[in-house]
Amino acid sequence: MNNKYFRTSPGQERAALVGLVLNQNKKADTETHLEELAFLAETAGAKPVTNFIQRLFKPNPSTFVGSGMLEKIKNYVQENGVDTVIFDDELSPSQLRNIERELNRKVLDRTNLILDIFASRARTAHARIQVELAQYEYLLPRLAGRWPHLERQRGGIGLRGPGEAEIETDRRVIRDKIARLKKQLIRIDRQKSTQRMHRGKLVRVALVGYTNAGKSTLLNLLSKSSVLTENKLFATLDTTVRRVVVKNLPFLLADTVGFIHKLPHCLVESFKATLDEVREADLLLHVIDVSHPNFEEQIAVVHATLKEIGAKNKPLFTVFNKVDILTERSAYHVIASTPRNPGSEGNTSLYVSATEKINIDILREKLYEQVKEIHITRYPYNDFLYNLDDCNS
Repeated sequence: MNNKYFRTSPGQERAALVGLVLNQNKKADTETHLEELAFLAETAGAKPVTNFIQRLFKPNPSTFVGSGMLEKIKNYVQENGVDTVIFDDELSPSQLRNIERELNRKVLDRTNLILDIFASRARTAHARIQVELAQYEYLLPRLAGRWPHLERQRGGIGLRGPGEAEIETDRRVIRDKIARLKKQLIRIDRQKSTQRMHRGKLVRVALVGYTNAGKSTLLNLLSKSSVLTENKLFATLDTTVRRVVVKNLPFLLADTVGFIHKLPHCLVESFKATLDEVREADLLLHVIDVSHPNFEEQIAVVHATLKEIGAKNKPLFTVFNKVDILTERSAYHVIASTPRNPGSEGNTSLYVSATEKINIDILREKLYEQVKEIHITRYPYNDFLYNLDDCNS
């Protein structure tokens, strides 16, 4: 148990975090995942006050953790005024009910926490429908025995969206809502697809990467726009597309929702229209927070997610961002020894700082070269580039 977290201010939810070390996994990996879970909790408005880690061969089918650990958690939350217990993995409906019954506290899993953050950050009608659909699909198998506990709650993390307002709702009504939301998304998908078709003969570049890697900051820098940027997870939910011009060569640059370790499958499905910007892009700009101690694992998560959504074989340009906040010389050796682009031979990479504008001119030059090559290949009879070459000569 780690007590490194500070006390919270009055009225702020206090949360205990729980993770498992399974099989031959390293404890350090679980600790890293709990640090990210703590960041997620803070983004949602809670304050992590402690965490619990247990090594098991596999999760307990009834309570996820062992009975001894559950008793330890129970004693701690009662003695220290903890409001919420958050587990780093998705809990089954029966595990959720059993743990809530034993702890007499609000219990969330990682999926529910991420859904709550998405609900709080959804701004457009499109994003709200996507999040609501994911929430209902998560909620449906968890209806039984859930509401009596939640009736005692008064709002807070994990209860945005469908939450308390749907206490009386049965499975049939939930399924009807899911069907209606899916129809709405199909209609929006068609509209988005039509919009993409009408963008003209411009190369499309999509920013992808782990959440909080600096994609929106880079978009603002390259497109001279003012998209919201925050040092929080999932600051961007809706895809933002901007027209960028480098050396008189225009192309479209899209900022997309960030990926994360254990991204809920229901979110991947409901955000299909948003992720279509990635699938239909001509070039992916993979932005990596190289200052993060586990950036290599984040790279693997992004590659796995790209494979899941069918964008694995897209041309990829890797941008290692935030080099300005690397403080140890050893970190530069880590960068130098990192494969230029794991699992994708022949693609290029560059080390930059979007906030300090380090190597941004070089990035623009490299983008120009790649976009121009794609444009000539895609539109060989387009006179635009031939005129462009005359202007630049």
